[in-house]
Amino acid sequence: MINGKTIGAVILAGGHGSRMHSSVQKQYMTLGGRPLITYALEAFDRSAADRLVLVVPQGETEYVRSGILPLCRLTREPLVTEGGRERYHSVYQGLKALEDCGYVLIHDGARPLVTGAIIRRAIEGAVSYGACVAGMPVKDTIKVAGEDGCASRTLDRSRLWQIQTPQAFSYPLVRGAYDRLMEDEALQKGITDDAMVVENLAGYPVRLVEGSYENLKVTTPEDMILAEALLRG
Repeated sequence: MINGKTIGAVILAGGHGSRMHSSVQKQYMTLGGRPLITYALEAFDRSAADRLVLVVPQGETEYVRSGILPLCRLTREPLVTEGGRERYHSVYQGLKALEDCGYVLIHDGARPLVTGAIIRRAIEGAVSYGACVAGMPVKDTIKVAGEDGCASRTLDRSRLWQIQTPQAFSYPLVRGAYDRLMEDEALQKGITDDAMVVENLAGYPVRLVEGSYENLKVTTPEDMILAEALLRG
């Protein structure tokens, strides 16, 4: 709790992980001897967040409660709720489970290497600015591809960041933006993250705060290999 306001965290574990080419959903795949999702849960359990909500695929709440949560080293049990078809549907379900919060952090459970320091910076950013996202400056040159498959222009790398999670907001701000998003399907096209919802539908600037190059999102088999190496390191 900060300034008398409760801090909530929504941890998303509702993806299907089709790019992993595995019959096991990526949030349940074994990383360092345990399910991948356990790492993010433990990181937020140790943080200043007062309330945790874990959003899982439809029909899997009982499996997660009985088969996944007992494998975590948690001081409190998160609320487990079902998500929806798209990521933003799942975020909305998580937000609705945190009605009375002052601030909320939204995190992809497929980022298992999130640290307490990153979470702390996100909380501080939400309190100071109302909206922030973790991220890091890009390392590579970024080119825009034309319809013919050729590079049409090169972007100024000095101003580009790769965006991560957690993304943290004043709860009334992000909830209001998501309420509007859910009211009109036309607004949902092309939505890729929570900051975009707040930027587009609340007209509110989102601050960039330091994440980590190790705070990778596990999306492909190669990402699992890298995450395993980083855990060992």
